[in-house]
Amino acid sequence: MPTIKDVARIAGVTPTTVSRVINNRGYLSQNTKQKVYQAMDQLNYSPNAIARSLFSKKSGILGIILPDLRHPFFAELAGYIEFYANQSNYKLLICNSNHNATKEKQFVDLLKSNQIDGLVMASHTLDVDEFARLEYPIVTFDRIIDQFPYVCSDNHQGGVLAAEKLISLGCKKVGHICGNLQLDLLSNQRSWSFIKTMKEHGIEPIIIQTGNDVFDYSHYEELITPLFRDHPDVNGIFTTSDILAAYVSRVCNNLGIHIPKDLKLIGYDDVPLSTWMIPQLSTIRQPMREMAERIVQLLTNVQTRQHYNANIFDVEFIKRATS
Repeated sequence: MPTIKDVARIAGVTPTTVSRVINNRGYLSQNTKQKVYQAMDQLNYSPNAIARSLFSKKSGILGIILPDLRHPFFAELAGYIEFYANQSNYKLLICNSNHNATKEKQFVDLLKSNQIDGLVMASHTLDVDEFARLEYPIVTFDRIIDQFPYVCSDNHQGGVLAAEKLISLGCKKVGHICGNLQLDLLSNQRSWSFIKTMKEHGIEPIIIQTGNDVFDYSHYEELITPLFRDHPDVNGIFTTSDILAAYVSRVCNNLGIHIPKDLKLIGYDDVPLSTWMIPQLSTIRQPMREMAERIVQLLTNVQTRQHYNANIFDVEFIKRATS
């Protein structure tokens, strides 16, 4: 079986140079690379991934901790991250935490043991102390943890856009359905800016919060239905996800409330579900592809990581049939 030394001998270079070609490390001329590739082909040499990772101290694997992979937003975000990771010659290992701190801790331990090269933290179960002493590449999504770079959409801008749109549509009695506002999440800024903008226009929105587990869909209908019983004159609703908006649409259908004639509805995310609904959902679009690309850049490019701590992406209002 040919070895790296055999490749070096045929190519007329050192074994270190062969390793640098294999691992794409440092500057090498195209001529040198071509000689190494030709020697590898001549010897039918295939570098062992495990041995390569031991040599370079790199596994070629990135990790992501998601709160719930069933949620279409996180499934789509993970898909884009996997795409850009693959473009950078990395594989993506996914942890579906389901708010389980033990699972998240095990994933962080993988990072400590050099089994993954970088971590995207998109779940929010572990305390900040679990991360504060880590010196590995970590990027957080929708949360600020210690000194690590973070990525999010402009949640403040999204809340303002939703409020201004409902106001322009003549909505006077407005509901807002969101996650738990006591949690330390950047996404809650979309709620606070929506509420603030509404109050500035003399409208006191009716706030309905989910429990700590915003991804527990089983209670959404029973959470939403009393809103229309207690406030039958509600004519505008903004939800902090398209999933919540879909359940509002479902409840309205059951109660004979016509959207958009009786109620204007705006979601947040712009996942594919928003175009599958009848009527199609107006929503605030998060630029998932661009955010995913930046996440991978932050994990794999030291210079990018050093210069970009706050990575906040513009959102836009997407008008469809519910408004």
